[in-house]
Amino acid sequence: MLLNLNRAAPTCKSSLPAGAGLATIMILVIAMVLMSNAVRGSDAVPPLPPALSDADFLPFDENRAALGRLLFYDPILSGNRNISCGTCHHHDLASADALPLGVGEGGEGIGRERTTGEGSERIDRRVPRNSPALFNLGHRDIQLLFHDGRLSISDLYGNGFNSPAEEYLPKGLNHIVAAQAAFPVTSETEMAGRPEENEIAGARNDRIDKVWALLTERVRAIDAYEPLFVDAYGDVTGSPDIEFTHIANAIGDFVISEWRSFDSPFDRFLDGDPDALSRQARAGLDVFFGKGQCATCHSGPLFTDQDFHALALPQFGPGRTRTFDLHARDVGRMGETDRIEDAYRFRTPSLRNAALTAPYGHNGAYADLEGIIRHHLDPQAAFDAWRPDHVQLPGSDTLAEVDFIVLKDQRERQRVRSRVDIEPVVLADREVKALIAFIQSLTGERSVKGRLGRPDAVPSGLPVD
Repeated sequence: MLLNLNRAAPTCKSSLPAGAGLATIMILVIAMVLMSNAVRGSDAVPPLPPALSDADFLPFDENRAALGRLLFYDPILSGNRNISCGTCHHHDLASADALPLGVGEGGEGIGRERTTGEGSERIDRRVPRNSPALFNLGHRDIQLLFHDGRLSISDLYGNGFNSPAEEYLPKGLNHIVAAQAAFPVTSETEMAGRPEENEIAGARNDRIDKVWALLTERVRAIDAYEPLFVDAYGDVTGSPDIEFTHIANAIGDFVISEWRSFDSPFDRFLDGDPDALSRQARAGLDVFFGKGQCATCHSGPLFTDQDFHALALPQFGPGRTRTFDLHARDVGRMGETDRIEDAYRFRTPSLRNAALTAPYGHNGAYADLEGIIRHHLDPQAAFDAWRPDHVQLPGSDTLAEVDFIVLKDQRERQRVRSRVDIEPVVLADREVKALIAFIQSLTGERSVKGRLGRPDAVPSGLPVD
């Protein structure tokens, strides 16, 4: 059994008489060094994050979670009724989509089999960023979401959140995950579609809260949803009482309860089983918390500091452009704060279950763990060496011409390359392999499949991806 994993080396308080000789002092110094080395020896455990438990997560309502599961997979919440939250955050794909950049509204299929559509229905722009996994979003310490942190807990607008909707985000959202559920349905590339295709997308150009009102009307019109909302909410006695906050809170309760994951080999190690980690993973733990300096940013029980760092990740795709950007690019956190010092900084992702959620980076620039680890070791050298064939995007003749156009912009390349917040680290190949083994040890077991799972059907009767 591991005792105090965070204990410091023992210290000795001297009670030497005033006239103690040099030989006596030297003997005591040697003894103290030996004691310290014994603690720091090959079997010592570096300071580790605290173990996780259900008490670390927000509470949820079972009826709301069950309702949210159906809404999460129901295409009724998309403009053209052809995509759901679950399309890009699928149970079979570790709550993500396995793509570098998502193919949202207009695509067909899931995961690596997803296509960019055909004919007039084909997409004309990829989703600008990688779809993040949803593990452990119900942890009480989660303060912000999205790669650029544009949604955070705050009372700036009197509704509990600082978000792109500002004061138009409705009051009554129970937690940040419920608030997050309000935004993909308003995105043209993700779920809303083009304004000429449906009234949902058109309403987005009027005012964002009108999208939520129209979607709520759709849900109210489905008879099979009425009793589910009545069972889940004390203030709903029939369909007319359903509001978008009820929809978002149900989806939020589903997400925070569905993908809680802290049953990995590393968690068993924290619980006192020294054999839970392989010898290579144990070596990787030492590198992670020591020489590799990984825990500087990937800290705490979720392995994220919830902060933003610039890593000179290569850019491609449409970028998440701002109003006055004249070309494809993604300035990251600066797009939210408008501060030049935040340029090209992105949120530190959690590493729990990261082995299941390739590709990596805010735009999926690296297909495997080794690639993204080696980029961290020397970001500028890795940026220079990166090539378009390092990433596999769902094919599209119409998009191929613009997918990598930002790489040809030498000024933008230099700006991205110059922004690096971490110092290069030299690791041997065996240490990189050990790091991979340690990250793999953060993979949950039964928890990664989800608690309730994907439904076979939804109340709207629309197909379930």
